[in-house]
Amino acid sequence: MALVTGANKGIGLEIARQLGQAGVHVIMAARDAEHGATAVETVRSDALSVSGVQLDTTDESSIAAAATAISDEHGRLDILVNNAGIADWRDGPPSTASLDAVRAQLETNFVGTLAVTQAMLPLLRRSPAGRIVNLASILGSLAANGDPTSPVSAASAIGYNASKAAVNLLTIQLAAELADTSIVVNSVSPGFVQTDLTGGKGNVTPAEGAALPVKYALLGGDAMSGGFVGAAGPLPW
Repeated sequence: MALVTGANKGIGLEIARQLGQAGVHVIMAARDAEHGATAVETVRSDALSVSGVQLDTTDESSIAAAATAISDEHGRLDILVNNAGIADWRDGPPSTASLDAVRAQLETNFVGTLAVTQAMLPLLRRSPAGRIVNLASILGSLAANGDPTSPVSAASAIGYNASKAAVNLLTIQLAAELADTSIVVNSVSPGFVQTDLTGGKGNVTPAEGAALPVKYALLGGDAMSGGFVGAAGPLPW
């Protein structure tokens, strides 16, 4: 049983599809119920086991309602993929970035991820092997941001980068907090994916970008926890 946030398009839709192809029942969460229902039918048309739930990561009441609905219908959750996120093109260097853009990205990308995780943890604790996958980004790497030779240092978007650095901190602290449980937590950076978030730019298709989070959602019993990885392997914090 898996919950994927932001599953109505882009990477989220492909994560849901690939988890379904692996035999997992996927609950596809979307902020807009109508768009979510359309996405569910798209994936279900491939004869995959999926259902939908309305969930806005910036609305605590909708998060709580989703958790209750999942508990009532399924009793537990085995996989949580925190995929929902935004980029705001008013963002930029610290001296000029729109404060509204910074707040919006932190609220959705970090606070929203934390809020969903807190709400779903009781359900994940009922699983024999819970898995949490946080969609991060190399843009959230402090080491890469501080390296003038890295292309990341030129991508000066204080709000987005800070939100993904905060997601990585969540992964570190949550993995430590859950170390004595069967729940595994990792951050993954899928790369520069061709989605609405990137304006359709990028060198990775949504299907290719989904492969990494799906891999970490399906880790076996000897799974690592507290990692930050890209397609080529571990990434610097």
